[in-house]
Amino acid sequence: MSEEERKKITIPYLYRKKEEGEKISWLTAYDYPTALYEDRAGIEMILVGDSGVMTMLGQKTTLPATMDQMVWMTQAVTRAVKYAFVVGDMPYMSYQATSEEAIYNAGRFMAECGVDAIKLEGGAQMADRVLAIVKAGIPVIGHIGMTPQFAAQLGGYKSQGRDAETARRLIDDARILEDAGAFAILLEAVPAKVAGIIVKEASIPIYSIGAGSECDGQLLIVHDILGLFELFKPKFVKRYAELGEEMVKVFTRYKKDVKTEKFPGPEHCYNIPEKEFEKLKNKKDGEN
Repeated sequence: MSEEERKKITIPYLYRKKEEGEKISWLTAYDYPTALYEDRAGIEMILVGDSGVMTMLGQKTTLPATMDQMVWMTQAVTRAVKYAFVVGDMPYMSYQATSEEAIYNAGRFMAECGVDAIKLEGGAQMADRVLAIVKAGIPVIGHIGMTPQFAAQLGGYKSQGRDAETARRLIDDARILEDAGAFAILLEAVPAKVAGIIVKEASIPIYSIGAGSECDGQLLIVHDILGLFELFKPKFVKRYAELGEEMVKVFTRYKKDVKTEKFPGPEHCYNIPEKEFEKLKNKKDGEN
């Protein structure tokens, strides 16, 4: 598809693709160049996730992410994107305390960053936040299953819905979020069969990050698929490249070239015309 034929992706487009049974691809991005190349590749949705503080800043969890950090990363992404649907990820404690604070911070993503929607974690307990943000005119994607911001309550970073009781709770959470006005839901680390039930019962798009193929689209962390994140590798990740290893090779070659004086070569150096150089030398000789 040519650039002229491509159009900015919108919520009606996402709903239409669900009806047609066409899966949606989305990835995370936290900087201008990554977002630029994802957009050029035709990735339909880009999440500026709070995972950026882990993949980009070296934090051990997503909890230290702040609104200012998220705004800074999201602005870089939206500057690069022409077509993809960009989602801002509400960081820890930017929405949990009050609905007023949730609306304010969601509004920052819209006004300061130009996102198409925001995402927040939590099921039934966050339904009032979803409702408040939607009433303020801001599209919301819900996020249930393994929710990193609630990892302490969940007993760590563990798959959710692997018994009948917790599976039923996830199904109920999805219904409650849809009723609260979420236009889509992201399921993380949920058994595929449980996700399949949620997809069948929902009228909104249900997306997966480790929730199986029946969902309406798939999300992965870009650093995971490129081989640029080594802290851990979730079961659901597929590595498409090992760029980390390639980077080490490149840096090693560069170091060797510097040590052996193969870099810089003549082609990497700026020249002064010989006549001007002679003037320079004559002037210096005259001064001496």
